[in-house]
Amino acid sequence: MANVLRHLPELEGMELGYIQGIMKEMDDEQASLFSSVYRARRKDNQMVLILCLLGFVGFAGLHRFILGQVGLGILYFFTVGLCFIGTIVDLVNYKSLAYEFNVKVAHETLNMMSFNRG
Repeated sequence: MANVLRHLPELEGMELGYIQGIMKEMDDEQASLFSSVYRARRKDNQMVLILCLLGFVGFAGLHRFILGQVGLGILYFFTVGLCFIGTIVDLVNYKSLAYEFNVKVAHETLNMMSFNRG
């Protein structure tokens, strides 16, 4: 059983619990590989928040681009964050936006690791 906080000390809250569940069956080598790939691809809550705040100064939608939601990013950019309403909603939900993206990244990382083993 791998110690999640030893491999990924920056995790907190729901993300920590989720990754703990994923890593509970991994040995130390697998956990080290998973954590290095996951850390490189995950998005930090604070980065999502900062990019969302930039929507109020003319760069609406940047946070959607880094979360892989290119269509919404373009829509936000050309509609000024859906007249700021979408940007305000995303400001309230920035942690869940980052969490959903990171869950997707965790699954992709697991799939990649199982593909490489098989």
